[in-house]
Amino acid sequence: IQEQVIPRALQGGDILGAAQTGTGKTAAFALPLIQRLSAAPARPLSRTPRALILTPTRELAIQIHHDAEILGQYTGLKLGLAFGGVDYEKQRRELEEGVDILIGTPGRLLDLEEKGTLRLGDVRILVIDEADRLFDMGFLPDIKRIVRKLPPAGRRQSLFFSATLNRLARRTAVEFLNDPVFIELTPERITVEAISQELYRVGSHLKANLLLGLIRAEAPKNALIFTNTRHAAERLAKKLEKNGYRGRFLTGDLPQNKRLRIIDDFSAGRFPFLVATDVAARGLHIEGLEMVVNYDLPNIPETYVHRIGRTGRAGR
Repeated sequence: IQEQVIPRALQGGDILGAAQTGTGKTAAFALPLIQRLSAAPARPLSRTPRALILTPTRELAIQIHHDAEILGQYTGLKLGLAFGGVDYEKQRRELEEGVDILIGTPGRLLDLEEKGTLRLGDVRILVIDEADRLFDMGFLPDIKRIVRKLPPAGRRQSLFFSATLNRLARRTAVEFLNDPVFIELTPERITVEAISQELYRVGSHLKANLLLGLIRAEAPKNALIFTNTRHAAERLAKKLEKNGYRGRFLTGDLPQNKRLRIIDDFSAGRFPFLVATDVAARGLHIEGLEMVVNYDLPNIPETYVHRIGRTGRAGR
């Protein structure tokens, strides 16, 4: 995806891109964005960012911010974050001091804009990451409101990225983008070949026992286990603990600071098993994750792709 996207993005054209999860989509848009802003004439920092990156979840916003900081660490570009559930004042102060690149979720961005803290009239580059997920989560009206406040399509560069391109994503992208190039890699095989997939047909009352047996037999260094409900996640994490396997659960109703701490601890290897709902399915990059378990099968095929894509990343 980087090989296909970066040359076109450096030329300033609009792009609608799809690629397998774990193939480096973040760098595909972050590198040309950083390059173009670095090459542009310098201007004073203001509460109008020069680039805006929209994401569906806080976790993905934080991950993109982290990656972009590493990629742009010698450029002097200032990055900002804006998402709900955490200190509003801190985000407001950061914007008033001025940022070049702002990464955030639609609700908080609109909130900041309506209060006059954020101005969007001079955004030169718009990136929408995980576009299909944003639409699935009901953010389309908010995205349209944000896009209406930006310079028109011909006066900004817009990059849409998604692991899967459904009809709504394509239609909306065409509405927002100016003569975009479509880049879709291996649509016929949307799961990564490096991941071996196994299916066990088992009654629901035996799933926990089977999982314990698999963990014992496979002895993974770490595993991310997905359930469809928060109650199931909490129950299963407790069951793992009772059987001597250190684990935690991650669900959308946990306070944001606690969620971030759990993700950090899991990433650092402080405990080996994380049971999560789909709040963790997108944007999470756990270095060297050995196993993903779909304890509950998701209802949407694309969600399965995103879940298992937490492993087998970068060719592993």
